[in-house]
Amino acid sequence: MDKSLYSFLGLAAKAGKVKTGEELVLKHIRNQTVHLVLVANDASKNTMKKICDKSSYYQVPCRVVGEREKLGLAIGKKSRVVLGITDKGFAERLITMLDQ
Repeated sequence: MDKSLYSFLGLAAKAGKVKTGEELVLKHIRNQTVHLVLVANDASKNTMKKICDKSSYYQVPCRVVGEREKLGLAIGKKSRVVLGITDKGFAERLITMLDQ
C-alpha cells in the first residue's frame, strides 16, 4: 500500500475524523455516520465478513487494506483492524487513492 495513503490517514486521525475498533465502527455504520470503512487484510475472516456485510447493507464503502500494525501506526495508535472515516471529504479522497 502506498505511503501517501498512510500519511493521509494520519492527517484524518489528527483532524479527529477516524473511529477505530470493531464495535464502535459497527455502531457508526448503523447510524450512517461513517463514509468509508477500512479493514486490515490480516483481520480474521469472521471480522472481515461481518464488517463488509454490514457496510454493504448500509451502503457504506468498505475497502480491505494494509496490515493491522501499519493501520494503527498511521493513526498513532497500536495495531488496528477496523477504521471508520467520519468525514466525507477524507473518505472520498481515500477511496480515490485506493482505487487508482
